Amino acid sequence: MEKRELPNSTLILVFGILSIVGCCCYGIAGVVFGIIALVMSKRAIEIYNADPELYTGYQNVKTGRILAIIGLVLSVLSVLGTIISLIAYGSFEGIEEMQREILREYGG
Repeated sequence: MEKRELPNSTLILVFGILSIVGCCCYGIAGVVFGIIALVMSKRAIEIYNADPELYTGYQNVKTGRILAIIGLVLSVLSVLGTIISLIAYGSFEGIEEMQREILREYGG
């Protein structure tokens, strides 16, 4: 029997990569892509485990899942950092003002 590609294996890998990249956008995009990649990878792993000889692309699913977990952790840390900064400085303007003060103080 001919082997077939696991459903969405490449998409899971892409979403895993996007979850890491998305942590730079205040973490929101990274959380979204990470969760989607984890849900899709769970389903793909179930399909693969039902009949491993029938499918290829399992390596993409495993790699995408690992990247999604890393991206999710980084994104959650980014979201928490943003929330803590907003609480400490009141708004994004307060953060920008603090950055300007630091640059003036250290001669930047």
